[in-house]
Amino acid sequence: MNDDNGFLGFSRPDLDREYSPSSVVPSLDVYLHEYAVRSAKARQRQRPMADIRYGAAAEARLDLFLVDGDDAPLMVFVHGGYWQAVSKEESEFAATDFTSAGIAFAAVDYGLAPGYSLDEIVRMVREAVSWLHANARRFGIDHRRIHFSGSSAGAHLVAMSLIDDGRAAGAVLLSGIYDLEPLRHTHVNDALALSIDDAVRNSPIYQLPKRLPPVVIARGGVETGEFIRQHDTMAALLRQRTEVTEVVCAERNHFDLPYDLGDPRTSLGAAVLARIKEPDVVLSGEG
Repeated sequence: MNDDNGFLGFSRPDLDREYSPSSVVPSLDVYLHEYAVRSAKARQRQRPMADIRYGAAAEARLDLFLVDGDDAPLMVFVHGGYWQAVSKEESEFAATDFTSAGIAFAAVDYGLAPGYSLDEIVRMVREAVSWLHANARRFGIDHRRIHFSGSSAGAHLVAMSLIDDGRAAGAVLLSGIYDLEPLRHTHVNDALALSIDDAVRNSPIYQLPKRLPPVVIARGGVETGEFIRQHDTMAALLRQRTEVTEVVCAERNHFDLPYDLGDPRTSLGAAVLARIKEPDVVLSGEG
């Protein structure tokens, strides 16, 4: 049943709770503070090239942590925050793990709702993807070895970028949202104002092409049932199209899972680093 009182058999309060990942952790503020502190430490260790413009909008900026040498791989991170919170400044905590492994790192900013529609946000992140491919050589980055990662709403934006641009060497999707229709029936839509058409157009599960680059898809063991369902649905669809590495980190939740992104001591970090370091990555459409 689908009405204003609920969706997917949930009452409205229960559906709001299912799409509030903070409902299964003691405090969201603790993680938001830790993101900022860890990211600031990463910037102190290695000063990035900050606020590089990739588009015309004021928010169309990224920070780039470079490594020595030419033809380095690059990991790009797109933050979450339900398309309406957080910024690149709180999303650089993984930079040191990657640069220590000889991998450049970029954190992408984008405009937030309600100031920007979801269509505009998706378009902006796609613009960042295109800009990075076009300008990689300027920074000693191999354009054939650019990987994209995102957490929660960031995973959604990365998935939408893969649909539009087949040049990525790989992707990492963490605790993502891939079917937006349920969100229309929650508090999240207060800022997004999604129509049915908006939700379908911006749902990766309805847009996936037949071929995709290799994907690492991961979630925490401590997630709501709806986030687990979203993960399982996307993983099954991806397996029909590409090589998939699925990781479920039993002790991690929606908010601390990204800490493992480039950490070789963790199952997620080991899988991601192994994928990036594969010597035979070939872009779709290139021989």
